Parts: sequence; C-alpha cells; structure tokens
Amino acid sequence: MENFKPTNYTLRCIATDHEFEDTGWMLDDRECKCPSLVRAHYEKRQLEVKPDEWGLYKFADWLPIKRTLEGSSAPVTYRSEGLAKHLGLSDLWITLNGYCPKRGVRMRTCSFKETEAYAVCSRMDWNDERVMVVASAGNTARAFAQVCSDNNLKLLLVVPEDNLSALWFTGPLNDCVKLIAAERGGDYFDAINLSNIVLKSDKFFAEGGAKNVARRDGMGTTVLSAVTTIGRIPDYYFQAVGSGTGAIAAWEANMRLVEDGRWGSNVMRLVVSQNAPFVPIFDAWRADSREMLPYEAKKARRDAELINAKVLSNRRPPYGIAGGLYDALKATNGDVVVATNAQAMRAAKLFKEFEGIDIHSAPAVALASLIKMVESGAVAKDACIMLNVTGAGEEAQKMGRELWYLKPNKTFSLTPDVAEVISYVESLF
Repeated sequence: MENFKPTNYTLRCIATDHEFEDTGWMLDDRECKCPSLVRAHYEKRQLEVKPDEWGLYKFADWLPIKRTLEGSSAPVTYRSEGLAKHLGLSDLWITLNGYCPKRGVRMRTCSFKETEAYAVCSRMDWNDERVMVVASAGNTARAFAQVCSDNNLKLLLVVPEDNLSALWFTGPLNDCVKLIAAERGGDYFDAINLSNIVLKSDKFFAEGGAKNVARRDGMGTTVLSAVTTIGRIPDYYFQAVGSGTGAIAAWEANMRLVEDGRWGSNVMRLVVSQNAPFVPIFDAWRADSREMLPYEAKKARRDAELINAKVLSNRRPPYGIAGGLYDALKATNGDVVVATNAQAMRAAKLFKEFEGIDIHSAPAVALASLIKMVESGAVAKDACIMLNVTGAGEEAQKMGRELWYLKPNKTFSLTPDVAEVISYVESLF
C-alpha cells in the first residue's frame, strides 16, 4: 500500500514484564527463565482503522509488520437477524472469515488462518535466505501456501497425511511452496514432531505458532472488526479451538481496546469449544489444571480421527504457558464447552438456513456450544455476543471451479530417521 510505514512497537515478556526491541523474528524473551509468551506493545494506543481497500492491513496500527502484501481480506462483522431470531437473541454479532462477496469478505482459502498468514509474512525479513517452516492440521497450511505462493516466499509445510484433503486451491501454486507429510494414522502432533526435526537444519526457521506475535495479532483483527463495527466490546466471545491461539489473541485485542478508551472497559467472557471426543483443553480446564493432563498418543490419534473438525486436534496447545489459554480463560471468567459431531452438523445446517452461507466444521462446533449455553440459560438473551465464524464459504468458492491439490514431496513415518529427513528437505530448496 502506498504511504505505508513499518509499525512501531516493542515486545514485552508476559511472565516478567521485561520490555525489549524486536531485533528480528523474536519469539520469546531470551532473558526469561520460564515458559512465557511475549506481547507486542504498539506506539499508537488508539486504533485508526484504514479504508476497506487496505484489506487486513486496515488494522495495521496494531500489526507488527514491515510491509503490506496484495490480496488480503479483513474479517467482516455484521448483526445477525435470522439466526439471532431463531435463537431468541437480541444482540448477536457474527464475525465472518471466509469467502462471501455479498458480505464483503473474500478470503480465498475460506479461513481466518489468512489473517495469520498475511500478518506473519508481512513481519518477515525478505533478505533472510532461510526457509520458513509451518506445521499444520490443514487450514493454516492452505492459507500460508496461498500467501507465500502469491508473494514468492519460500515455505515448507508439514501436514498429517490424513489431512491432505484440506490442501485444495483454485489454481496451481508457485514452486517455492513444498510439502512433506506424516504418514497415515498420524495427527497434528506428529506433524509438529516432523517439523522440529527439519528445524535442526540451519537452512530453516520456525514460523513460531502461538509464540509469533504477528500470528496472534493477525487473528486479533477478528475482535478489532467486531468492536469497531458494534461500537463497544461484546459481553461474550465464542470460538472453537485446537491450540486456543485465536482466543488468546482475542483477549489481547480486548486489553488493547480497553486501553484505547473509546470502546468501554468491558472484558469479553471467552467461551471456547472443542469437538468431542478430542477434548484435552476441556479436560484440563475442568480439572482446574494449568498443565495439560496426560493424553496417551494412541488414544489421541484415534480421537482425532473421529472428529469432523480435524483442525481442532492439537494435543500440545499453548495452554499453561504464561499468557496462554489458561491465563486468558482465568482473566475473562471464561469457560470451555464441548460439542459432538452431530451437534455441530445441526448447527452448520441452521447457519446455512438462517444466514445463507456454509460454514466449516470448527465454527459449527462454536455455534453448537453457543446454542447449548443459550438453551441452558447460561447466556442471557440480551447479551452482546460475538460469534467468530473462523471459516466459511467453501461451497461458493469451489462452485464451477476445477480444484488443484498440493501433493506431498515425500511422506515420512511417525518415527522418522532424523538424518534422512534433514537430508531430504535440504535438497528441496
């Protein structure tokens, strides 16, 4: 974008409050002795929203970026009528991420993971010759692949073989994007394990996941969209979670908006949901445990196979780390709710009927959780509610198109040979 200047910000360690400069792709505070996220603190304390043609970068004041990229789309928030009336809610707001031109949102990969990808890739130093590595259960890989392909950025994706159907595109990708997979029967954790082996080579660097402030603040634009549209901070925030990074981002955006001073001092109650039977965050929260409970690998893989919302199958989320999901839920009087495949499918059908757009399995889990809480009386009918629809519009995006699927350059076993993996991936670039 013309006239764009890199955002001015510092980083602050959540555990120690130590503030320091971002000297390049810093994912943590090297002086901190305990596991902790770092948070971006922006020079501009009041958000100035730019015109819609800036896409995601309309929120650039609160994104830790060096440049802007073409092709992004910001989340769009609108007041629900049909679904709200059906549920008996007077103040339900839907933040839509996906492909729905009639609502003004055009995320080509149909997922809010594009908010992460555009923010992270805009934080990158383009003089760095190393290759970025992203491990994903599906949607994140699709978003990063599209953004890196469009902007000729070298990328290595690591995805479970069982989830490769998520890697669809409306046209072939640039050869700068490569893919390796963890063999069938593996889950997201196996993909992370494989990516960690790749990172033993100095030719690669980790995107960083929840530790990357650009990823979190990119996702936080969902809340910025909601609040600047509604005119106030909502009472409730609903989202389905695998890692919980989006909910952490929502909490952080909420705190910035309170500091801004124009949107009230409300703290949204975070209600995050998981797809049964894969519910490790729910189990830890119910036990009031900062640490994740033991989850035997074989059972975790089997449970991940059973759920429709496979993007929610993260068994090592940033939960107990300082500034992580446990802290976010505690700080917001939040809760964790569970929905079954059947409940989520019913919710998706309702959304299509009353809002006119198909939604992914993950936001269907979030909607099912909202329905359960409304029916039980746990949420007041007049509460201001934000429902983060994290993926939608695949039917419209795919209609009449011949799809192109990214295939793995190689598939590795769940107990891969380290030397073989490193040798192979180095030969790809």
